Amino acid sequence: MIIDELRQQLKTIEPDVTTIKAYWLQSNIGPRMDQLEKQSLGPDFWQQAQLGKELQRIRLQHEQYEHISKTISELPELLDLFEHDEQELNNLHKDITALCQSIKKFKIDLLLNKPEDDTPCFLAINAGAGGTESQDWANMLLRMFLRFCEREKLPVEVADFQPAEQAGIKSATLFIRGKKAYGLLKSEQGIHRLVRISPFDTNKRRHTSFASVLVTPEVPELDVTIDPSDIRIDTYRASGAGGQHVNTTDSAVRVTHLPTNIIAQCQNERSQTQNKETAMKMLRSRVAQKLKDDQDAKHAAGVEKKKIEWGSQIRSYVLHPYKMAKDHRTQLESPQPDLVLDGQLMPFIEAYLIDNA
Repeated sequence: MIIDELRQQLKTIEPDVTTIKAYWLQSNIGPRMDQLEKQSLGPDFWQQAQLGKELQRIRLQHEQYEHISKTISELPELLDLFEHDEQELNNLHKDITALCQSIKKFKIDLLLNKPEDDTPCFLAINAGAGGTESQDWANMLLRMFLRFCEREKLPVEVADFQPAEQAGIKSATLFIRGKKAYGLLKSEQGIHRLVRISPFDTNKRRHTSFASVLVTPEVPELDVTIDPSDIRIDTYRASGAGGQHVNTTDSAVRVTHLPTNIIAQCQNERSQTQNKETAMKMLRSRVAQKLKDDQDAKHAAGVEKKKIEWGSQIRSYVLHPYKMAKDHRTQLESPQPDLVLDGQLMPFIEAYLIDNA
């Protein structure tokens, strides 16, 4: 029956509405609007174009939020009222479908509102200490992020891939494009910890493995100037999949920024020139991130570079003796780590964005 379908639609959208309300209460949007409204009464306010645009944007967000809150609270009563009126239910069906679409769009626009959130990004995975265990874990993370990109329809390319000797990977770098790519993935930066019964241990003992994830937005060439004399470029033979040229020509490129010792490498493209271009994009994004981190450190007690080891993880994935994925920043837990490792990351991403509103 149509009434059951409509009630199910409302139930499906409940988590998005909960996310929107939690973010709104946590954010500074309401107080900021009140502040700008008072300032707008001054004689010179509208001559400051940036403040005027900010007030208009926040007003629009406030109107959308109020409309969603009011409508979502009224709809259950309307469904009860017209439960046996098929014509009215058909009209409500159109309204509810449109509302569901607008809620999903508003949620993303609300959570990801920073200018850099909409840019492509590089996501680098590096295995921690521990040999094969950590290298296999790094490969599991690589699959997790590839599955996430597939779920969210984010185009992704493997820019660099360094396989390990026995199993897994030493490192890999993804270039991810699409709507809100950096905004969605920035919360994944940090140390990821896995606890499981090792498939490589004949005694079936429990092992803990670590891998690091670095996420940086793509930076336009004009925004970061790198002196050619500050870089060293090395070429080498690519490894892994890539066609007949792999392991036959020195097409892979490694670029080192000497002042910071930041390294970027690419082997995915078919020519050395293309690999160099991608490696330089990667290098610019990492240098820009370091400059930002250095500036942030001046306003804080200092930023300590965390080792890939105990006590520094952002998220733990426990497969034995119990099953649990837990984010240590937001305290969000999932009793289904297998689903998380299959790319179901949105609950963790949304919780992080709400917590950092």
